[in-house]
Amino acid sequence: MVVIRHARQNEIGLLCEVGLSAWEKATAGIGDVAAMRAPAKRAFDDFLASDWLTVLLVEDENRICGWAAREELDGVISDLWIDPRAQGRGLGSALLADVERRIAADGFEVASVKTHSQNAAAVGFFQHAGYRVKWLSTAYSQRLDRDVEFIGLEKPLLREAEERPWHG
Repeated sequence: MVVIRHARQNEIGLLCEVGLSAWEKATAGIGDVAAMRAPAKRAFDDFLASDWLTVLLVEDENRICGWAAREELDGVISDLWIDPRAQGRGLGSALLADVERRIAADGFEVASVKTHSQNAAAVGFFQHAGYRVKWLSTAYSQRLDRDVEFIGLEKPLLREAEERPWHG
């Protein structure tokens, strides 16, 4: 059974493993993953240790399969990672939909995300979910410890009242 819930502090290690596995798959084509692994692991460890309260996770059969975060609790999805072994089963889409509902419920009209521009799988995933490219830029990536081309995507969100027609 698929469950989406808030992360717990004692799950930080598991969340880091999932994030790092997904990160390795996503960055395989843009550089020396082995050389970038230690800085990426530190970045995941540091982020999850300080911001685990902003993390939602998706479980399937009581196994953590992915997680998403809104680091500033605004409309920006700072992280969305699905274990490569669990990709393609709709878990990322379910997690994204839940995060979007929470963003809208918090009063934000737009959800946004950024990823490196060469991550065709992530760009395609978000575009399939209704996101559109809003910007391209080059910025320093702490996780990769180098400059990376990023792509920013946005999606307008409907509030619940707007989703359901009023019947009088």
